Amino acid sequence: MKKITGLLFIWVLFAYRTPVKEAEYYMPAEWERHEAVWVGWEVFGPFQQPVLNTIKALLPFVPIKIVVESRYSSQVVKEYLQMQGVDTAKIKFHVMRDNRVWLRDHGATFLVNDNKELAVVDFRWTLYGIKDWLNWNTEDKKSAEIAYTLALKKTGKIDSLMGVNENARQVATTVSMEGGSLEVNGKGVLILNETVTLQRNPGVKKDFLETEFKRILGVKKIIWMKRGLADDPHIIRPITGNYVGFGTGGHTDEFVRFADAQTILLAWVDESEKDNHPLNKMNYDRMLENLQILEKSTDTEGRPFRIIKVPLPDPIYKKVLMINFQKNEWDDGVLTNWFAKDAGFKAGDTVLRVAAASYLNYFITNGVVLLPTYTQAGSSPAKEERIKKLFGELFPGRQLLFLDVMSLNYEGGGIHCITQQQPGLE
Repeated sequence: MKKITGLLFIWVLFAYRTPVKEAEYYMPAEWERHEAVWVGWEVFGPFQQPVLNTIKALLPFVPIKIVVESRYSSQVVKEYLQMQGVDTAKIKFHVMRDNRVWLRDHGATFLVNDNKELAVVDFRWTLYGIKDWLNWNTEDKKSAEIAYTLALKKTGKIDSLMGVNENARQVATTVSMEGGSLEVNGKGVLILNETVTLQRNPGVKKDFLETEFKRILGVKKIIWMKRGLADDPHIIRPITGNYVGFGTGGHTDEFVRFADAQTILLAWVDESEKDNHPLNKMNYDRMLENLQILEKSTDTEGRPFRIIKVPLPDPIYKKVLMINFQKNEWDDGVLTNWFAKDAGFKAGDTVLRVAAASYLNYFITNGVVLLPTYTQAGSSPAKEERIKKLFGELFPGRQLLFLDVMSLNYEGGGIHCITQQQPGLE
């Protein structure tokens, strides 16, 4: 009897001390129901109009949560939206210092589990791996290090704060990543861009990264793309000749997206157009390499994907001057000291600033798909008609709304970059 009692005591003690196994969290697909959509707001800068247009387009379909810098800016934004005919009673404002407009990237990546509980991933933040650019852009390494450290503080805590705001569990990780480079099908498959992922995690082995992404996002399989679009270079760089661009270095939401669990959309340049422009040729070569990877890929059950080639808009760019000094951050010129000395640019040169334009930088939420329009910027109307037809077939029952977001595109982003979905739990 004493032996039985002793064994029972040991079992009770072990059971008490052993934590209950937590339900697995996973990242839902974007087309699943959303509780709300988060949007970042910058009081200054060229982004008010596209953000306003996005909010107006979303409000009939989904509640909006806007992140603002302070209580004062909250009131300023609220009054501005009311002047623009927006019913702010349907919007919740959240004060989080040092927020920026690109909420997809530094904001929370939301997860759910089978118990209808919410979590967020607390990714490390590198400000798009800008340290590399700062280092080759200046001979003053100490100043570059200080600038980088200060820049990290400006947006690195927003994801955690969003999680705290929603009483969500925090899933910690040592991995650095932005939300714009995470593409999931909600059924265990994640698409990553190798170029971006390794640049953000220097010295970290790919095997470790793969294991960690599987753990934190609840996926079972990862498809590694090689390179993103040429017009989405890393930070600020020459692309080819006197074409220059601002970008992330290859976020997946510019060139490869899931339309459903078995359908992958890939940005594409038709062979008949590849020699029409140097940017076309670069993108054709890159996307052909990615296509070959996708054609060999399968889902978690070993089934091949349906791959749909989505035409890229015609290359969009504008002439700007190289300048040594600008009055404010948004002057329509390009500073010479943004580029390495061996780039060969000098003040007075004319360069062609390329927009990161892609129809795959769309956002899908309850009952609607928001897409960019490029006909006003000179891209082919016939090509955009193909996009309307294709997306109507891909997302039946959802309204398609096309928005002019060129000011975002010229800064390396788009509609998807300024929105972040909060999944529904019902």
